Amino acid sequence: MPEPLLLERQDAVAIISINDAPYNRMSLEFIDRLEVIVDELAGDHSVRAVVLTGEGQDNFSVGMNLKQLPAGIERMGSPDALFDQRLRVINAIETMGKPWIATLFGFCLGGGLEVPLGCHFRLAAAENAQIGLPEMDLGTVPAWGGSARLSKCVGRNHALDMILRGKKISGPEALRIGLANEVWPLAELKDRAIALAHELAAQPALAVSSMLALILGSQDRPLEELLQAEREAVKATMGTADSKEGIMAFLEKRRPVFNQ
Repeated sequence: MPEPLLLERQDAVAIISINDAPYNRMSLEFIDRLEVIVDELAGDHSVRAVVLTGEGQDNFSVGMNLKQLPAGIERMGSPDALFDQRLRVINAIETMGKPWIATLFGFCLGGGLEVPLGCHFRLAAAENAQIGLPEMDLGTVPAWGGSARLSKCVGRNHALDMILRGKKISGPEALRIGLANEVWPLAELKDRAIALAHELAAQPALAVSSMLALILGSQDRPLEELLQAEREAVKATMGTADSKEGIMAFLEKRRPVFNQ
């Protein structure tokens, strides 16, 4: 069996590729390996941004390998345990404190959208992307947090439209409704995601982590709490080596060099 995921390092950027082209199914082996990698990256301070993509140019991922569902339930002991693992991994991605960038191309269906919804940036292909949560076509509903995260990302109306109709949308449509941050030609998509990761990795790590935590929690907290959390983030970054470098670079009219 080939490795379900490929892991590459480019300086402070980690690149994870689903290794099951052309469909890049999210197998039992995939989720097990992803959980291990996520845990490792969380503790690796030399990694400051992560790209999640799929091998080949056909599909990011068609989602869970449904043929493995009975075996997965048997191995984990219950449906709840099986799906809890997936929710746990996606939550760990979202709350790691390091920006994750997902590439959306070809089929991005079911888990193939739900995992990117846990990422902080999504770059979509300008052509041939089919992005959706089509579980209704199977007589069921999203099981990896898709309904909750999609609603928060694009709002109730767009989420209902996509989920209840089993609707698959294009990259440009994903950009229009706020599901994607940027759209690029497929031939450029992965390179642009990696370039964005390097850009984010060059930002001051503590400040990035603070803002990820603050902004991700902003929808569920009153304004007063958010203002206090922002003030605490300001205090935490004041006087650090990165803040001193940023001020000095501004005064010297040069680009700052953070995370030294």
